[in-house]
Amino acid sequence: MTPRLNLRERLIDPNSPDRRPRRAAYALPTLFTAGNLFMGYLAILKAVEGALWVQSGNYGPNPHFDFAAVVIGLSVFFDGLDGRIARLTNTTSEFGRELDSLADVISFGIAPAVLAFVWGYQFLDPSTPPEIRKYTMQSGYFVLFMFVCCGAMRLARFNVSNEHGEQHHFSFLGLPSPGAGGAVAAFVLMQQDLMHNGLGWLSNACVWLLPALVLAAGLLMVSNIRYPHLVNRYLRGRRSIGRLVGVLVLVLALVVWHQYTLGIGMLAYAAWGPVLWAYARMRPKVE
Repeated sequence: MTPRLNLRERLIDPNSPDRRPRRAAYALPTLFTAGNLFMGYLAILKAVEGALWVQSGNYGPNPHFDFAAVVIGLSVFFDGLDGRIARLTNTTSEFGRELDSLADVISFGIAPAVLAFVWGYQFLDPSTPPEIRKYTMQSGYFVLFMFVCCGAMRLARFNVSNEHGEQHHFSFLGLPSPGAGGAVAAFVLMQQDLMHNGLGWLSNACVWLLPALVLAAGLLMVSNIRYPHLVNRYLRGRRSIGRLVGVLVLVLALVVWHQYTLGIGMLAYAAWGPVLWAYARMRPKVE
C-alpha cells in the first residue's frame, strides 16, 4: 500500500538528491501574494468609485466604501497565507519576500490611505469657506502620506532584519502593516454601518477620530513596541477548552456583527502594544 504524502512531500521531488521543491511549488505562495496585490488594487478602484458616487449627490452609506474595506480585509487573509505556505513547502526566497513587501505597500499602505481620504472627503461641508476647505484637505494629504511612508519604512525594516525563520514569527517589532491597514479599513466599515443604522452621533465621532487613528497607526508601525503574532502564539500546539470556546465565540461574532467585531478587534490589537508598553513602564521593578 502506497503511503500517503503530506503537502510538503507532494511538492518536493522524491527522486531529487537534494530534495529541492518542484518548480510548480514556487508558484503557490506567489499566487497568494498576487491575490493580496489584486485585493489592494481592487480596493483602490472601489474607493474611487465611492468618490464618484458621492460626487453624483449620493450621500449616506456608500456600498463602494463598504466593498473597499472588505477587500482590504481579504488582503490580510491572503497575506497571512503566502508566507505560511512558502515555509510549509520550503519555497521561501528573496524574490518572494520582496514581492510580498511590494504587495503590502499597495494593500496596507496606499489602499487604506486612498479609502480614508475619499471616505472623509464626503463629510466636508460644501458651505465651508474655501480657505478652510483647502487647509483641511492639505492636512489630510500630509497625514495619509505619513501613514504610507511609515508603512513602507516598516516593511523595509522587516526585510533587512534577517529574522524570517519560523522561530521569529511569534512577535512583531512595531505594528504589522496588515494590522494598521486593517484597522483603518475596519474603522470605515464600522462607521458606515453606524450611519446606516441612524446612530449619527457615533458616526460623527468616528469621522473626527479617523485622522488621529491613521496618524497613530502610522507611527506605531515604525515604533519599537512589540506586538504578538496571534495565530502563532495562541492558536498553535495543544489548545485548551477555554481557548477553543474563545475562538468559537469570535467566529460567531464575526458572522453576526462582523463590522463591529472587526472594527473593535483591530482597534484593540493596535492599542495592545502601547498598553502593554505603558504597563511595563508603570509596574514597579522587583529588587
